[in-house]
Amino acid sequence: MADIANLLHGFSVAFSFYHVALIVMGVLLGILVGVLPGLGAPNGVTLLLPLTFTMEPVSAIILLSSMYWGALFGGSTTSILFNIPGEPSSVATTFDGYPMAKQGRATEALSTAFFSAGIGALTGVIVITLLASWIAEFALRFSSPEFFAIYLLAFCSFIGLGGGDPIKAAVSLLAGLAFATVGMDTVSGELRLTFGWPDLLRGISFLVAVIGLFGIGELLLTVQEELKFKGVSSKIEVREIFRALARLPHYWVTFLRSAAVGVWMGITPGGPTAASFMSYGLGRRFGKYGRNFGKGEPEGVIAPEVADHSAGTSALLPMLALGVPGSATAAVMMGGLMIWGLQPGPLLFVEQPDFVWGLIASMYLSNIIAVVLVLATVPLFASILRIPFGIIGPIIIVVCLIGAYTVANAEFDVMMAVAFGIVGYVFKRLDYPIAPLVLAMVLGDKAEDAFRQSMLYSGGSLSIFWSNGLVGTLMALALLLLAWPLISKAIQMVRPARTA
Repeated sequence: MADIANLLHGFSVAFSFYHVALIVMGVLLGILVGVLPGLGAPNGVTLLLPLTFTMEPVSAIILLSSMYWGALFGGSTTSILFNIPGEPSSVATTFDGYPMAKQGRATEALSTAFFSAGIGALTGVIVITLLASWIAEFALRFSSPEFFAIYLLAFCSFIGLGGGDPIKAAVSLLAGLAFATVGMDTVSGELRLTFGWPDLLRGISFLVAVIGLFGIGELLLTVQEELKFKGVSSKIEVREIFRALARLPHYWVTFLRSAAVGVWMGITPGGPTAASFMSYGLGRRFGKYGRNFGKGEPEGVIAPEVADHSAGTSALLPMLALGVPGSATAAVMMGGLMIWGLQPGPLLFVEQPDFVWGLIASMYLSNIIAVVLVLATVPLFASILRIPFGIIGPIIIVVCLIGAYTVANAEFDVMMAVAFGIVGYVFKRLDYPIAPLVLAMVLGDKAEDAFRQSMLYSGGSLSIFWSNGLVGTLMALALLLLAWPLISKAIQMVRPARTA
């Protein structure tokens, strides 16, 4: 009952003309970010973040989160109409969404995608509403050893549950930790990895890094691929919208399965992209119409969209309750919280209830508003993609560089953004994940401080990380996830031997 009362109070905070206007503006900006290739939610939120420094924290986070939801919806638009995923998590939507559009069923495909996305997002918000306070109360038992253990668990989970090459995930993670150490040591005051450059005394801004990694890096990749936009008609027929909505209850099993996958992958660091692919694969294997996947099957749009948006929403739960972001965009938002003077974690629910519950309430409003706005603005944003990329690309580059400069009004940050753009391009070409790098840059200092505090408290003994059942369990889970790729490979080797 306390959570219901808190949520109602949150609605009183979020349901004001000013905040609703911010939601509408954020969703529209997010749709634009999602539609334009080379931007994406993490980079869009990063570019908008400096503009929020003078705003109240609750207003700022409402604007940023609304932009996030809009970007996810915008990515679906380009996937269906142009076969170009505006977001990495929208790739699976192209498999059936674009064939439906080519068959003259663009309105059905778009409506199915947007309503499914809205339902998936609301599922994630409900999970946050029900579990956030409980997780926060549980986390109040944490001290420095427990916090280090939870950070280590987050790092190791990218290696064990990331879904890609664990070695590449580990390299990306270690690179992020190295970047996080640049600058002045907060404990000893010594300089680390500055190489005599005065501009590195303040460290490397994760905002500048994200602009380069996700913005400039993606654009370099897009230029190499010589992206061309060839879309189908983007006209929306109102009658088809209601027909698509009426058919959705027939896929209730797909909704439940995809939402479960999305929530799990959002809370763990699997993320929306892995969730959408996993859900699509499960739908093709177990879905009622799985044999039609890839040919323009609505269930093939529902499965990835529900999982994508429920994962994207659920990723904010560990960020708010534990201070551990579940996705790259959540990591950027967490960086914003720290810039605004807020400390993500269990005490946030005690010290800033208006902020937390205002954000959660705004999630309900912004996702409903996003469904309406994205249906109304599909023709407008789709027409933007018909502008030659030779015009759009340079504009995006200029916006990214201006965003990097405004972080600290430093020309050095512009050079750093370009350097990280090259790093992002190389990572993408070599199929290295970028999310672990961003996570490590955000959590690196916090993990180091927690480890040092633990060592000071124990006199340098590592046994403190096994001193009670809670921290011991967290450390055991972290080490299990770290070793999981080897364990799973050993299991696969043993199975064929037994069958033989």
